[in-house]
Amino acid sequence: MPSPAAHGRRVTAAMVAERAGTSIATVSLVVNGKDRGRVSPPIADRVREAVDALGYVVDHAASSLARGTGDLVVLIAPDLSNPFFAEVIRGVRDTLGDRFQLVLSVTERGAQPTTADLRRFERLRPAGILVDAPAAGESMDASVPVVLLDAPDAAAGTTAVDYDLAPGIDALVAHLRDRGHGRVAYLDGTARVATFGIRHRMFDEACAAAGITVSELGARADLTVDAAALATEHAIEAWHEDGVTAVVAAADTLAYGVLRVAGAMGLRVPEDLAVAGFDDLPSSSVTAPALTSVALPGAELGRTAAQRLLATIDGTAVEPVELPARLVTRASTGG
Repeated sequence: MPSPAAHGRRVTAAMVAERAGTSIATVSLVVNGKDRGRVSPPIADRVREAVDALGYVVDHAASSLARGTGDLVVLIAPDLSNPFFAEVIRGVRDTLGDRFQLVLSVTERGAQPTTADLRRFERLRPAGILVDAPAAGESMDASVPVVLLDAPDAAAGTTAVDYDLAPGIDALVAHLRDRGHGRVAYLDGTARVATFGIRHRMFDEACAAAGITVSELGARADLTVDAAALATEHAIEAWHEDGVTAVVAAADTLAYGVLRVAGAMGLRVPEDLAVAGFDDLPSSSVTAPALTSVALPGAELGRTAAQRLLATIDGTAVEPVELPARLVTRASTGG
């Protein structure tokens, strides 16, 4: 016999309870994964059979209103298509497990998340919100627990997980110096993210301390391989004339564009031009040549942020956390 859902009728918890011969409260425990130790296995099985037979779908909005909070965790990010975010999502998902459902949201046109984005999701009464690379200067306060990821300029008192870039950048600059590079160029990202500005500034400072000159002929590009390749095409001749022997990109996706153009022009990497990036994406080990990168572990970022969010939800005090960056040397710099 077709289920009520097949006829367009909304299946309710009361209908599931009637079919399973139990109470609505028991149905709620089972469908929300809270039946262990509270509902006997045979009854829980009857409820699940009734759910499947009737096509019952949990109304999370109604559940949130009834409880005052939901079983959803929202991750707001500026660009979920970037491979880096796949690693972040994996870390978050593995940590949340079955306790919460993860909802992903990408901001409009890749803009950095703002407090206004938080407000939209507060209406769903989620258990908590994770915000990756929020816009600078945003308060990011909300009525639900919030943890910021990769937000080095976060306001005091904010729960955040960031990278300690110094170890990785210092190691990269020392690596370039040891390989004889005295003049380098920097390919920056166009996204107005605090972490990009800090990467650039710290790289410039480390180069100055090491006696390496950073060319004033810098370039910028959106965080795509095509955009980076186009920016490199416009800048590479000027870099060559300026004596640049190495290019450092603010992200691996940008460095891939540099590698593409170098290959198309017949430049040998690293003999004619060394290339390095930031992030150490999984694909960076299989580029041609493999890419040297300052490793910013996305999965660890997501995992640590989710752990901090769970602690906040459970009422446990947490402090800001910094994850140390490290250098992974590969063939693109002669590593």
